[in-house]
Amino acid sequence: MTSQYRIVASIEARMTSSRLPGKVLMMAGGKPLLQILIERLKKSRFIHDIVVATTVNTQDDPIIALAEQLGVKSFRGSELNVLDRVCGAAKSVNAEALVEITGDCPLIDVGLVDGVIEAFLAHFPEHRYFSNTGSEISMPWGFDAQVFLAEDLYDINANNPDKEDQEHVSYRFYRKESGDKYKPFHIKYTGELNRPELRVTLDYREDYELIKAAYEALTPQNPDFTAVDVIRWLDQNPSVRDAAIRIREEREK
Repeated sequence: MTSQYRIVASIEARMTSSRLPGKVLMMAGGKPLLQILIERLKKSRFIHDIVVATTVNTQDDPIIALAEQLGVKSFRGSELNVLDRVCGAAKSVNAEALVEITGDCPLIDVGLVDGVIEAFLAHFPEHRYFSNTGSEISMPWGFDAQVFLAEDLYDINANNPDKEDQEHVSYRFYRKESGDKYKPFHIKYTGELNRPELRVTLDYREDYELIKAAYEALTPQNPDFTAVDVIRWLDQNPSVRDAAIRIREEREK
């Protein structure tokens, strides 16, 4: 399947996370987590370019430096208005279709990302927003991808986005007030991937310890390990798996 669109992956990343400051540049296997994420996305069959959407804060200078080192684009915008920042990043690289990724997902499975892109290519314009995450998630958190036209995001940004839109970027696509305008297409997984209770997303120290341990255990066997490989490793290491689940339940209840 070929694409008529210039498909760009945008990665939202900053150093000033309140829950785990500096998390995107924490190390695993001798590499910053953001580098691991970028290297995995570079293996996509559909993504033409990658842009890191970070902030104008001086604390984020190391993110810009890493992007330059890895040969990917970067863009600096508002820390709080993430929607406007991602729009600016998309425009800076002439994106036509956007794959929204967050820096919280360093172990991203590029096969799953490509699956969301394939759904977009097969079912647009009947549907205008495609994802494998959100309230209908069926896989572990941490392999999230969302795909949509860049021009649709620009339109949202130009039409009175509220605080929720600005913070969550793609929220307008699936929020109740939008009705059937975008007709969201949510991918549901079955079999081993159907484990929505698991967490492989980078929010707390325990998440970092899980991600670091999984990456360092799986990479020597297969650098292109998949989400299923991560799930199997988690089930073989229940103490690490359950610590990340437990801390989230305690702090977010």
